[in-house]
Amino acid sequence: MQSDNTASFYDDNAPVYAGRRRRLPLERLNEFLAALPPHGAILELGCGGGHDSAYMRSKGYEVTPTDGSAGMAKEAEKLLGTAVRVMLAEELEAEDAYDGIWAEASLLHVPRATLPDVLQRIHRALKSGGVFHASFKEGSAEGHDAFGRYYNYPSPTWLTGLLHKGGWSTVSMAQAAGGGYDDQPTSWLYLKAQK
Repeated sequence: MQSDNTASFYDDNAPVYAGRRRRLPLERLNEFLAALPPHGAILELGCGGGHDSAYMRSKGYEVTPTDGSAGMAKEAEKLLGTAVRVMLAEELEAEDAYDGIWAEASLLHVPRATLPDVLQRIHRALKSGGVFHASFKEGSAEGHDAFGRYYNYPSPTWLTGLLHKGGWSTVSMAQAAGGGYDDQPTSWLYLKAQK
């Protein structure tokens, strides 16, 4: 995560954030899972309260949940009943290990200058043909929200450009209006790429 403010927000508010009312992104989850082999290996980067990991596990997938916040990892462990590794995306070292990598509303905290390296790490961690999903808050320049959390706020062109330079075989992007924890109108970018 970019700043101490971002990390401390999630650590300090972990029980409230993990317990908030949040609808699972079922359409995106099911589309992601449909592109994977049955019982495939999935890495979740930024699992938050663990709800997405729990859903993917309920469908028979082997899910490895991780989060950059120790507080959030503890909350996810309560739901999942298993250890959750505290790890930033910048620390990913796996190679050819996963059929899919799920990063819903997590990589949006990765500093812009670091994001190309993180995307390369994700590419390396996927098996051939592996699928990557991530979501971002759209914008034109990095900044912070009212809670002091850092966001990279990419444009669709900037973000897809990073992926095309990174050697991905297919890249697609969808946009949708929505909101977030701060109750502010948000333009979301939903990225899907295949190794």
